[in-house]
Amino acid sequence: MSAADVDVKTFFFKEDGDIPNHPHLPVLLYSGVFSENAEQTERLFNRHNWLNSWTNGVFDYHHYHSNAHEVLGVISGSAVVRLGGEHGESVELRTGDVVVLPAGTGHKKLSGSPDFKIVGAYPDGMEPDLHKESATPAIREKIRSVPVPDTDPVFGEEGPVLRLWK
Repeated sequence: MSAADVDVKTFFFKEDGDIPNHPHLPVLLYSGVFSENAEQTERLFNRHNWLNSWTNGVFDYHHYHSNAHEVLGVISGSAVVRLGGEHGESVELRTGDVVVLPAGTGHKKLSGSPDFKIVGAYPDGMEPDLHKESATPAIREKIRSVPVPDTDPVFGEEGPVLRLWK
């Protein structure tokens, strides 16, 4: 599948209580992009310089990262994840889906199949922090200052991140 063929949904979220969300960049959801296993998914992200990767699930509480964007690739099962905070949007993620979260975006697993598992990674191997509390002005500034990545985690130099996160 090429970057031109991928079905990309975008979500913009305003600040939502304790969750700041990103003031300008949308969440990107690529539906059914791949069928790779965990090792292949991780290698793909890493090849496009989305590093510091891990395999696990999504926390069952609202949280966000103020200093890093994040990619999540579903490698097994399915889950309903709330994006954008308490008043955000619930999205069903299935095996093969990829969601790219700009810094500050709230996310929380609401429910999931027993086999739900994701591979996560960060552009340039950023070390994400983890916040559950309201954003201070300093945290909001940190979110705004996270640079747009040079590559898309799935498609490299030609992907939706480069088109939609200008």
